[in-house]
Amino acid sequence: MNINEIKHAGLKKWVEDFAALTTPDKIYVCDGSKAEYDGLIDMMVESGLATRLNPEKKPGSVLFRSDPSDVARVEKRTYIASEKKEGAGPTNNWIEPHELKKTMTELYRGSMKGRTMYVIPFCMGPVGSEFAKVGVEITDSEYVVCNMIIMTRVGKQVLEGLGKDGYFVPCYHSVGKPLAEGESDHGIWPCADMEHKYIAHFPETREIWSYGSGYGGNALLGKKCLALRIATVLARDEGWLAEHMLILKLTNPEGKVRYITAAFPSACGKTNLAMLIPTIKDWKVETLSDDIAWLRYGKDGRIYAMAVETGFFGVAPGTSAQSNYNALAAASKNTIFTNVGLTEDGDVWWEGIGYDAPGPLTDWHGNKWVQDKGNKEQAPAAHPNSRFTAPAVQCPTLAKEWDDPKGVPVSAILFGGRRPSTIPLVHMARNWTHGTFLGSIVGSEVTAATLDVASGIRRDPMAMKPFIGYNAGDYFQHWLDVGKAAKDQSLLPKIFYVNWFRKTADGKWLWPGYGDNSRVLKWIFECCEGTAKTVDTPIGIMPTVDAIDRPEGVTEADMKELLSVDVDGWLKECDDIRKNYYPQFGDHLPKELSELLDTLEAKLKAAK
Repeated sequence: MNINEIKHAGLKKWVEDFAALTTPDKIYVCDGSKAEYDGLIDMMVESGLATRLNPEKKPGSVLFRSDPSDVARVEKRTYIASEKKEGAGPTNNWIEPHELKKTMTELYRGSMKGRTMYVIPFCMGPVGSEFAKVGVEITDSEYVVCNMIIMTRVGKQVLEGLGKDGYFVPCYHSVGKPLAEGESDHGIWPCADMEHKYIAHFPETREIWSYGSGYGGNALLGKKCLALRIATVLARDEGWLAEHMLILKLTNPEGKVRYITAAFPSACGKTNLAMLIPTIKDWKVETLSDDIAWLRYGKDGRIYAMAVETGFFGVAPGTSAQSNYNALAAASKNTIFTNVGLTEDGDVWWEGIGYDAPGPLTDWHGNKWVQDKGNKEQAPAAHPNSRFTAPAVQCPTLAKEWDDPKGVPVSAILFGGRRPSTIPLVHMARNWTHGTFLGSIVGSEVTAATLDVASGIRRDPMAMKPFIGYNAGDYFQHWLDVGKAAKDQSLLPKIFYVNWFRKTADGKWLWPGYGDNSRVLKWIFECCEGTAKTVDTPIGIMPTVDAIDRPEGVTEADMKELLSVDVDGWLKECDDIRKNYYPQFGDHLPKELSELLDTLEAKLKAAK
């Protein structure tokens, strides 16, 4: 599309002003069509940036290898540039916004020379939904355009929905690698060096400015930047929740449906749960979203969750037929792979795919790689954060409601983390306020190399620590306020804390996880129905030892361990929260949460 086809005067001027600053060779407005996508892929294959995979193995798919400095979200270069530092809070990096805009404006100056400026009108959520939000990303990366076409709704229908004066979130992006006349990338991934990478969010003006990275959430600005960091600000002001949550549809043998959302930190099984294949007879799980959900009240007083993306940007290593058959199926064709291994016959391979490397590979650096199973120090063929970008419609378990413009009514919200001890398999909050407390203290065990608190637990409240666009203490208060706004408290979703990762003292898993997590979902379903076997404990409402169907190999003693309250462990947890975690929020921490911590500690001491 030509820029003159834009009927929105404000949008057109914004594009023209940025073009004057970045000086691209030409401007192209994306229509999101298959022809456009195929043409850009062809261009990148021809230039050497992309490798076309074997059409008999992965039809319609390509492989990219990024620069080693550009392989993941760079949290240390990600900023919430609120007008006041206090507005960003203790969990975000902050730079004074006028200073940051001045710095980045100079970086953007001439940054698109020798390249095409692409204008991507995109919608998070179904086009036409009153709950959807429109963004427009300007980029000089064909890789970004193609990923955005898979992950969001791109094109003419978005521009038509904007009309002549509709609201959009402006998203600036450049890889930061201008080209001299006649120069090309020579098939080498374009990006800037680390010290010049910036992923900046301006909450007061609702802007996203990204420079220097072409990878993932740093560059696909609809994902974490708009759908979470800026959306949390919009949600705070408009009375809803933007969350790092999957949405699944759970159907019991009688055909009764419950919708569940779940928020887990990275590497805690979110995508696996969203696409789970139950091991209990006649139960069914279907997928609506594996990563982001927007929650708000419906006219009936219930909270509804809407999936806002149209694709999966999944971590490849560890994804196998056993761990997530449906994710592999979704990525079996028409998929963009980034930083995985390439087999000699043009297929992809990664660590944890479920079988040995089929002969020599080309690793993610582009070098020959031969698997040496006896060498535990061998560098991996695929980068640990290598990804697949796959269309949601290719997922075998995609629920028919996945793109419902109203969303779906939520019965349960799950929080969880990777905790080998202390946290039981599952417990339920007594009410929304208690559930907010449980979400606020979520943490995962981390290695000694990445400790950020004395206890060795990295706190990741609501699995949102990297994604809250304002002060996290105020975010907790917003959660409490959303609960208080319910017309009928009994209609609020029940909130649970789950932990699939308990281990014995000698390091063996107590719970098999994966499809057997359906047994925990069954108990959660029963809690929503009011039929579950429960017992009240100091930490919340828990299953009785016989309430959850035991998987093969899990003994009654194992279940007692999984469903026991570790009083001493929880007292240490309280001490850690009180000394090392809650104080950082100062007077922004809602008093209800500190009072619940006092109550929990008192109940635990009484139980000793």
